[in-house]
Amino acid sequence: MGQKKAIDTILDALVDEHVSDIHFKVGSPPIVRRSGVIIHSDGFPSLTSEHIIQITAEVTNEAQRELLKSGSEIDLAYSLAGKARFRVNIFNQRGTPAMVMRKIPFEIPRLDQLGLPDVVQGICSEQRGLILVTGATGSGKSTTLAAMINEINENREAHIVTIEDPIEFLHPDKKCSICQREVGIDTLSWPTALRAVFRQDPDVILIGEMRDAETAMIALSGAETGHLVMSTLHTTDSPETINRIIDMFPAYQQKQIRIQLGGLLKAVISQRLLPAAEGKERVLATEIMVHTATVGNCITDPEKFHLIHDTMEQGGHQYGMQTFDMCLFNLLKDGQIDEETALAAATNPNSLILKIKGVESADDWRIE
Repeated sequence: MGQKKAIDTILDALVDEHVSDIHFKVGSPPIVRRSGVIIHSDGFPSLTSEHIIQITAEVTNEAQRELLKSGSEIDLAYSLAGKARFRVNIFNQRGTPAMVMRKIPFEIPRLDQLGLPDVVQGICSEQRGLILVTGATGSGKSTTLAAMINEINENREAHIVTIEDPIEFLHPDKKCSICQREVGIDTLSWPTALRAVFRQDPDVILIGEMRDAETAMIALSGAETGHLVMSTLHTTDSPETINRIIDMFPAYQQKQIRIQLGGLLKAVISQRLLPAAEGKERVLATEIMVHTATVGNCITDPEKFHLIHDTMEQGGHQYGMQTFDMCLFNLLKDGQIDEETALAAATNPNSLILKIKGVESADDWRIE
């Protein structure tokens, strides 16, 4: 057996169930994000440039090291045997190398383990159209998508093709056949992979991130031609998600994009991770928009777009939709978060206060 890598020794000492990220930079000991809080690790010296060069060499191949030398940032995946996988980004700061590792569990979580509402299971049964999972960096988008792919894998015979940078969760074939393609390893670039994907006989296409107008157009084209397309965006809620996609395109195309989205967008799942009322865990808050005729009309007609929020509130019981404030109200009532956290995260804090005090009826907000 060869000598243990320095990076593995560090990860063994630092990784536990509450750690989501580990940062390495010159002049500081390793830094962890535990339950959302940044903590400088005890028992480690401040890292030197030589330390960082050594551990980056242990996780990269020769081609990646050449890219680093040229000044590029690189993304890759790394495995700690039997414990975890990591999404790794290596970059330069203040003229010295630095690295951030995001932990990815080996085991793909189930939808109910994540605290997602039951409607998400129904969303996974869609045969065609566009499904988007949105939220800030670190809000669990990749984990939710992995759980949704797993749900399809367990319940439907289909061919799933994923395009990722890098591959995070590893999916074994269950009922589905799954091909996972990593940009830079299995394909030269995002555009190359996206243009080729329709020749690979997919039923379900996962695009790691909707990056630009070209990605969005290919996603919409795939949804239009009978595929189920899933992707992510760094947006906070459903209206912002729709606007972000429309704004990717020049003005002369935007009407057509609205019409396509109005028919093809099956669901937007927006996420935030909040501090729990007790303990070190964090709690998932979600906003869910699902396609209905009314939602489709609100997307297609700019004059009705402002009604999406109200439509989601009114569609709670019948369609399983919920706004963030509806979710926060229920998390608060269940004792999962405290009132300060709920109000800080609320889209409309004043309205939420009235609901909490019972001044306004909250019947439509109680998700049974």
